[in-house]
Amino acid sequence: MAERSFKAEVKHLRLGAGESFTGEGILAITKALLENGVGYVGGYQGAPISHLMDVLADAEELLTELGVRFEANANEAAAAAMLAASVHYPIRGAVTFKGSVGVNVASDALANLASSGVNGGALVIVGEDYGEGSSIMQERTHGFAMKSQFWLLDPRPNLPSIVKAVGDGFELSEASNTPVMLMVRIRACHVTGSFPTRDNQSPRLSVRDALSNPQSDFSRVVLPPMSFAHEQDKIDNRRPAAEGYIRDHKLNEVFGPREAPVGLVLQGGMYNSVIRALQRLGLADIHGESQVPLYVLNVTYPLVPDEFLSFCEGKEQVLTIEEGQPEFIEQQLSTYLYRAGSTVKLRGKDVLPMAGEYTGQVMLDGIGQFLREAAPGILPAQVLAPNEERPPLPDLSKTVPIRPPGFCIGCPERPIFAAMKLVQKETGKLQISADIGCHLFAALPPFEIGGATMGYGLGPAANAAFDGGGERRPVAVIGDGGFWHNGLSSSFTNMAFNKSDGVAVIVDNYYSAATGGQDVMSSRADNPTKSTKNPISKALKGIGINWVRQVDRTYDVGKMRDVLREALTTDAPGPRVIVASSECMLNRQRREKPQRAQAIRDGRRVEAPRFGVDEDVCTGDHACIRLSGCPSLGLKRLDDPLRDDPVASIDQSCVGCGNCGEVADAAVLCPSFYRADLVHNPGKWETRLARFRARIIGWLQARRNASRLTFEAQS
Repeated sequence: MAERSFKAEVKHLRLGAGESFTGEGILAITKALLENGVGYVGGYQGAPISHLMDVLADAEELLTELGVRFEANANEAAAAAMLAASVHYPIRGAVTFKGSVGVNVASDALANLASSGVNGGALVIVGEDYGEGSSIMQERTHGFAMKSQFWLLDPRPNLPSIVKAVGDGFELSEASNTPVMLMVRIRACHVTGSFPTRDNQSPRLSVRDALSNPQSDFSRVVLPPMSFAHEQDKIDNRRPAAEGYIRDHKLNEVFGPREAPVGLVLQGGMYNSVIRALQRLGLADIHGESQVPLYVLNVTYPLVPDEFLSFCEGKEQVLTIEEGQPEFIEQQLSTYLYRAGSTVKLRGKDVLPMAGEYTGQVMLDGIGQFLREAAPGILPAQVLAPNEERPPLPDLSKTVPIRPPGFCIGCPERPIFAAMKLVQKETGKLQISADIGCHLFAALPPFEIGGATMGYGLGPAANAAFDGGGERRPVAVIGDGGFWHNGLSSSFTNMAFNKSDGVAVIVDNYYSAATGGQDVMSSRADNPTKSTKNPISKALKGIGINWVRQVDRTYDVGKMRDVLREALTTDAPGPRVIVASSECMLNRQRREKPQRAQAIRDGRRVEAPRFGVDEDVCTGDHACIRLSGCPSLGLKRLDDPLRDDPVASIDQSCVGCGNCGEVADAAVLCPSFYRADLVHNPGKWETRLARFRARIIGWLQARRNASRLTFEAQS
């Protein structure tokens, strides 16, 4: 069950010539693929383009009608390998995944693809989430494009430009026999807008047609001596063809006056931020008309030397606006100026930060400093010499706490780490490696479990150096998404082959939950187009791992603790693997809440558990919070003057998973948690029984209050 359904939106993908499409960037990309006759699409979900895969999945009926093959690939490497169909056949293909980690995973296939070259247009749509909105290491795709000679598009972040870039990408790929990367930034993926549509096109050659007439060309195989020829072909033929196509079809854009003492060269994806900075400096109007010349690189690799040098003519200084490091574009442009003997001064990272996201303020400060130093005459007087000093921005880092990500309310992974914490109380601190996924949040308080992650599916492999039989066994944590993505082949085969003495915990929440709740091989859901319900335990035993324990309810903290203890102490040889299974609570609530609300509206009986804390019993030591960490479990101060410490309290966001009580029981904490079942639309007998119980309880409370000794103040 995906995080978001696009069933309603995909209807707009059927719009034809003369109509207008309004929607998000990811939907616009899908529409553009269909308008440009794509023959097959695939990919792997991951922010910021997770929803693009969801759109494609929801549009599978339309794709099938057009003869387009759709594949939800097992990982990014499988997606990139899919583009092999465009090597020998004139079929347009596109795959999508997150960059730069997706590019890293797919690097082997992408490097081979770039070496052999393509006949049909091959497009890799990369979701580049560089900056503070990113959930990954701060790297760029640009370096890989340079290394393997991929052409890299970075269109202006508006729907018409993004849609045009899809068509340009296919045509540039075919004109130069080279795969093309289309980089869409996190804001571009979800920007909304409109663009005029064209009719959807069936592929000129479908994959079904290609199968009836197989093609092969040994010169395309990446082996010596053909690979040497590929290298020469890139330089002698493919790159010149790409530069010619970029120049002739004006894929890069120039805005502003033709003559000026300065100019700005910028990545296409930075266009909106640059225009906003110029507006604030009084050098652009509300429509984006700039008074400073702009050279917008919708293609950031390869750069076109003569096009850039032409832009620099008559200028004294040019500023390169390139987010991230190293400054690949600035270095390349500097080389062009040096070789041409130009006197134009190129600037960039001297006024803009080397690393970090180029936010609106960063852009304003950098461009403002450049213009004050290089061309103060073009700045309005109030900008050049402001009348009033801006108040200093306060440093809030000391007063506003950071907000790291954490487990959702009712998350079934939280009790797993509560159990680990209890086991570590017995064994001492364990060497624990982590993996990509929600379970990585356990590295943060209150659990502080797992301190390193080396890549999706590599958690157990990251512990390989510690598998030599030490005082305590190393423990690795990996999710079901990571297991099927890469973990089975890279981590668990590695453990089995090397007869590992370690322990691995597979957190099975039924989905690839961290990327939006998409199905994986072991999902329990019925999926009409995908194979689900394949147990992880069977895959493990299939590669020779015999010590496998299945826990089907992770909320049983006591059982989780006992199984972990057994794995750490058993004399059984070989790897020990625990498959800890419970459905992702977020996905469960997405499914059950509408069903429950509808049942209540229909007048059917619905019972919903609620948990609370008995304030009279709670000791106030807060051990339950340190072992649970649930966001719904907080603190509450009492009016009792004899109790200074706040007690634990459960708010209304509780989903009734019961983890707090399970933790209190397993850790032998105070028995202050209670469960109350809220009954909607009760029957007549339940209503009468509830009234009778209320009368009895009220009578007992009145009797107790009457026997209490009270003191009243006299006026």
